[in-house]
Amino acid sequence: QVHVTESGGGLVQAGGSLRLSCAASGSISSIGTMSWYRQRPGEQRELVATFPKDGRTWYADSVKGRFTITRDDAGNTVYLQMNSLKPEDTAVYYCFTDITSRYTHSEYWGRGTQVTVSS
Repeated sequence: QVHVTESGGGLVQAGGSLRLSCAASGSISSIGTMSWYRQRPGEQRELVATFPKDGRTWYADSVKGRFTITRDDAGNTVYLQMNSLKPEDTAVYYCFTDITSRYTHSEYWGRGTQVTVSS
């Protein structure tokens, strides 16, 4: 069984910072790309940043220069450092990854963590 768990959300004033974490655990042989998505109220979920196994990170234009995605050496945990936060960054942030277990290859979503930025 595989678990993908986010943490680190909260309430912050505009201009502040938060660091999100996402850890994958369980029966894992390998983990592919780890990504962060977000969903603002009333909107569709959108891709924010990705960290593939080759390390070539990608960012949405709306967060470039403010957000940084990193991954631990073991490759099981991904972080999203969010600086200079804006009210429009308010959303539920989700971790997404693809994981290979002994007999399966599947995609997993975390349950999400709320980020609220006050003006």
